[in-house]
Amino acid sequence: MKYTAKDNLAVNAIRALSIDEIHKANSGHSGITLSAAPLIYTIYQNMKFDVTDPHWFNRDRFVLSGGHGSAMLYAILHLLGFDISITDLKKFRTLGSKTPGHPEITTSGVDVATGPLGQGFGMAVGMAMAEKHLSSLYNKPNYQIIDNKVYVILGDGDLMEGISHESASLAGHLQLNNLIVLYDSNRNTMDASMAQECDDNVAQRFEAYGWNYFKVTDGNNLNDIDAAIKVAQDEKKRPTLIEVNTVLGYASPFADSHLAHGAVLDAEQVVATKKQLGYEYGRFEVPQEAYAAFEDVKAEGQKAHQKWSELLQDYIENNPELGSQLIKNINNNVKLNFAENKLEIPDALSTRDSIHQVLQQTSKSELNIWGGSADLGSSDKTYFDGDEGFQPNSYDKNNLYFGIREFAEGAAINGITLYGGSRVFANTFFIFSDYMKNAIRMSALMQIPSIFIFGHDSISLGPDGPTHQPIEQLAGIRAIPNLIVFRPADYLETIYSWQYAINQKDHPVAFILGRQNLPTLLNYQDSVKSGVSKGGYILAEAENGEPEGILMATGSEVSLALAAQKELAQSGKNVRVVSMPSFELFLKQGPEYQEKVLPKSIKHRVSIEMASTYDWGQFIGLDGAAIGINHFGESGDGDELIKKSGFTVDNIVKTYLAICQ
Repeated sequence: MKYTAKDNLAVNAIRALSIDEIHKANSGHSGITLSAAPLIYTIYQNMKFDVTDPHWFNRDRFVLSGGHGSAMLYAILHLLGFDISITDLKKFRTLGSKTPGHPEITTSGVDVATGPLGQGFGMAVGMAMAEKHLSSLYNKPNYQIIDNKVYVILGDGDLMEGISHESASLAGHLQLNNLIVLYDSNRNTMDASMAQECDDNVAQRFEAYGWNYFKVTDGNNLNDIDAAIKVAQDEKKRPTLIEVNTVLGYASPFADSHLAHGAVLDAEQVVATKKQLGYEYGRFEVPQEAYAAFEDVKAEGQKAHQKWSELLQDYIENNPELGSQLIKNINNNVKLNFAENKLEIPDALSTRDSIHQVLQQTSKSELNIWGGSADLGSSDKTYFDGDEGFQPNSYDKNNLYFGIREFAEGAAINGITLYGGSRVFANTFFIFSDYMKNAIRMSALMQIPSIFIFGHDSISLGPDGPTHQPIEQLAGIRAIPNLIVFRPADYLETIYSWQYAINQKDHPVAFILGRQNLPTLLNYQDSVKSGVSKGGYILAEAENGEPEGILMATGSEVSLALAAQKELAQSGKNVRVVSMPSFELFLKQGPEYQEKVLPKSIKHRVSIEMASTYDWGQFIGLDGAAIGINHFGESGDGDELIKKSGFTVDNIVKTYLAICQ
């Protein structure tokens, strides 16, 4: 493609609209919008998409990893004809607008919400993995149903964040040649020039990861950028990083200075910048020629979509089983019902072994389920039996080997989930959830159904010691809005919590699992089946049907509560046992149900959980007591540590009797 003056006009329209947005909002980041506009323009000229159907499945994906440049993204989406008007641009960074400060997936044409730097890149790696997986599963000779690229713009800030190292290493190992990254190399950050902060040789770094790397020396040369993208599109074995030398805040009074990063140009500076660009139009004014620069790529995208729809219909007719499965997975319409399966229910099993059995059963369904671990799947049992693993020559496999890259793992499964067509999980020890916490938070912010499975849930780890024993993690992860957290008590609760997680599509779900064998709640199967999806439920009613107190617990501590209930009954104290596998789901129930389970009239309440007690106050009230751990653990025999920490029937009974006095 030969770029002309019309294309340069369109690039400058992106720049002009961007600085108009930022000036109007009196908030934003002008630097990247002026430096990277040629990059985003050239990317979209090479992408396939359909503005009339932003969620067309086989579209190319675009990720603006430096989400602070959102004004630029909104500007080009407007020019392309997505559902973003000039009025929407004028509402940049205002409450309730389609144009928030960082991209969010509620905005038409935005494929991913990019918040903290580096995560967009990590999610793009996941998207590229998803394309490889689904194309290997579903493509047949003459039917290239899945064949798209993932494009990224990132900057120095993204590349300095630790997640970029993890994600780039993973992408290079997996030979994700469908991933094309343009690096806005402007040599400045917010506080200083790059020379004051970082001396990395980006070329050597990415080549060492196994990437294809080359440089474009003039960030305004659309033809050179386009030629680089064309080479990357033809790459057969490697992801590509194209470093483009740009000028931060190009054409503005702050050009080539770190001050341009977060600059909000005043009215005179906006006019001066437009004059320097040769853009002779007023605020939020765009000539028709700039819109016209996008007509060809828009038309090509709609043709590609139509051609794909026809191919898909032919594919379904000739491959009915695969076609049906693909459509169900794309629409997230595969439902699980373990009640229909004749599962062998064990007398006792750890929840980590329970999830292993559940995964094997799920893999036999129509659901395209895959996932993996940060090198701990063999311990947490989060793997599929007999599966060789997702690798460059076996992308159709289901076991993901993320290596010791927890943050990249969390971001990648968010990217896979956003891509669609499958469900995926990430796993590591619960203590290491801190390493991927912001990826978990981003999944909750986007309200996407990513699944996080955490093993080694408590001080029962014993000899590993306090560095590996999660104490505050449970309260911390429960504090994330929109995240559903399950800490199941046995095999049955694990089954039904997993069933809930798969059958919904509006929330990420975290599982907190342990390694010690737990007795199966065989005598309470009906209560478990109906209660788990409500988050908290009456597991065992008081012997006389009139409880004077309540014992509530999660995980392995539920069996302790049941034993303590029997002990108290012998003393004439009739109490109810409530299992609380998910605080979040219980709090979503109506007040009538909550009152049924935890009547306000019953003041004597004891919670039992091997973690910090801070989030139990909402359930036990001022008159209750919490048995937990508000200090770090110790290294030693797990059973001895559990007893020393007060998780015994005797201590539960003693604690309950004390609050009754």
